[in-house]
Amino acid sequence: MNTANERPVRTFHPRRGRMSKRHEDALAELWPVYGLTVRDGDRTPVDPAELFGRDAPTVLEIGFGMGDATAAMAAADPGRNYLAAEVHTPGIGNLLALAGELGLTNLRVAHGDAMELVHRLPAESLDAIHVFFPDPWPKLKHRKRRLIQPGNVALLRRVLRVGGVLHCATDWPGYAEAMSATLEADPFLRRTGISRRPETKFERRGVAAGRPITDLVFRRVAFAGDQDSPISPP
Repeated sequence: MNTANERPVRTFHPRRGRMSKRHEDALAELWPVYGLTVRDGDRTPVDPAELFGRDAPTVLEIGFGMGDATAAMAAADPGRNYLAAEVHTPGIGNLLALAGELGLTNLRVAHGDAMELVHRLPAESLDAIHVFFPDPWPKLKHRKRRLIQPGNVALLRRVLRVGGVLHCATDWPGYAEAMSATLEADPFLRRTGISRRPETKFERRGVAAGRPITDLVFRRVAFAGDQDSPISPP
C-alpha cells in the first residue's frame, strides 16, 4: 500500500484525447447517474449494493477502452452489475452514451486508477474481474508498470468471492507468459476454462497485426494449493 508521501505506480498512460459532442453531451447528462470519481489515496469504502441500488453479483471491468464490449456484456447480462473503470475520457464519454442509448441500469462507470478503486471494495464482493488487453509496457524498464504482477493480483483476488473469476486477455506473447506465470503462482487462484467475451477494438488491432490472442481465466479458491484445510488469504 502506498504511504501518504508515495505516488502510486501507474499501470496506464493517462490520455485525454479529443472529445466529440456526443461524448461531451453524455458526460454532462449521464455522469451524475452512472459516474464514480476515483481519487488517489481515497479509502472511502465502495459498497456495490449501495452503488447499484441492488444486491446482485458484480463484475469489475478494468480498462474498457471505448466501452463497446463492456456495454454489450452489460446489456446481455442484466442479472449482474458491471462496474467499469477507465482513465481515457473519450472512452468514458462513449460508454456513457451507449449506456444511455441502451437504457442500461446495471452499469456504473469509474474514472480513475482501477487499483485505487480495488482498495475501496469490500473483500469477496465481486463475482468476476475482467482485465482485457491492458497496456503491455513492452520495454524492460517499464515492466514494473504492468497491471498483472504479484502485488496487484493479490489485491484483485482479495475482492473476488470464492468461485469468482479473474479473466485476463492480451495480444502480446511476452506479457501472456508473464501473466500466466504470475497467476499460476498465486495459491488461491486455479486455472479454469475459457469464458466467452465480446471482441474488443484492441483485440481486432492485435489480430490485424498478426499477434496471437491469449485468454487466461482463473477461479478464486478457498484452499491454498492442495492443502486439506482452508487458509485465509493475506
